[in-house]
Amino acid sequence: MRGVVAGLERHQVAVYLGAIAAAGLGGLLLPGAATLDVAIEPVLGLLLFATFLGVPFAALGPALRDGRFVLALLALNFVVVPVVVGLLSRFVAHDRAVLVGVLLVLLAPCIDYVIVFAGLAGAAADRLLAAAPLLMLAQAVLLPAYLWLLAGPDVADAVEAGPFLHALLVLVVLPLAAAVLVQLAARRWRVARRVPAAAAAAMVPLMAATLAVVVASQVPAVAGGRLATLLAVVPVYVAFLAVMAPLGVAAARVAGLDAPTARALVFSGATRNSLVVLPLALALPAPYAIAALVVVTQTLVELVGMVVYVRLVPRLVPLTRR
Repeated sequence: MRGVVAGLERHQVAVYLGAIAAAGLGGLLLPGAATLDVAIEPVLGLLLFATFLGVPFAALGPALRDGRFVLALLALNFVVVPVVVGLLSRFVAHDRAVLVGVLLVLLAPCIDYVIVFAGLAGAAADRLLAAAPLLMLAQAVLLPAYLWLLAGPDVADAVEAGPFLHALLVLVVLPLAAAVLVQLAARRWRVARRVPAAAAAAMVPLMAATLAVVVASQVPAVAGGRLATLLAVVPVYVAFLAVMAPLGVAAARVAGLDAPTARALVFSGATRNSLVVLPLALALPAPYAIAALVVVTQTLVELVGMVVYVRLVPRLVPLTRR
């Protein structure tokens, strides 16, 4: 069993891309594939529960007391990124629904699989784990304001608070609370100590399942004549990844971070919270229906980009860096 888990972890990028390819084919060939969207929330909730179980909550305070990293993380994601997104989003601003999808996904920093890819690149993944609740809280507060600023009050008014609060509660607060309770229980009961290990072993399959469900449920809509519109946003996502690498390195240098922490900062600035904002995009009114597909497209582009980042970031931030 351990050998299987280790094999999945070593080849997880290939597993994710294989899951996406298989799901895309299934979404095209299987009738009723679109109804799989009801499974997105449960699978994603399990994925985030497994992710939060890996957060060392007992050491959360000391981790967040690293002021330089926390300030750099917040500045990069909530000051620098909105400027970059504001500029890049002008290329799709003529289509309001597409604009909303691009803004939703690019303004929200990732809290889940960024930890996986950062770890593959030798980054301080534990820092990202510890900062995940802080990043989620900050984007919950700031995302509506940035939507109002960059898309206008008419679009911001269409994004109701209810679906976002529902996603925050079901996909973040509940998994986070459950993870904390399990960790507390593990101090007293042996059976509870097995849960984190089981969750860690299930991370790659859960991630693959989440991606498969999302892609299979959304592909029928793409096949319905919206492919050209979605392809138009790919250059925006590629440009975002290209720009954020040097900006992340620059931010790390300004903050004076060591190499592993600097790599973590670069990954945080580049990866987006597509799987968490997807339920928000799905909850938008009918005129904005394509926004969900715009979010899914970002996921596909980013996964390919992360393969490049895993090799590129260690070269941009070598371990000998001072």
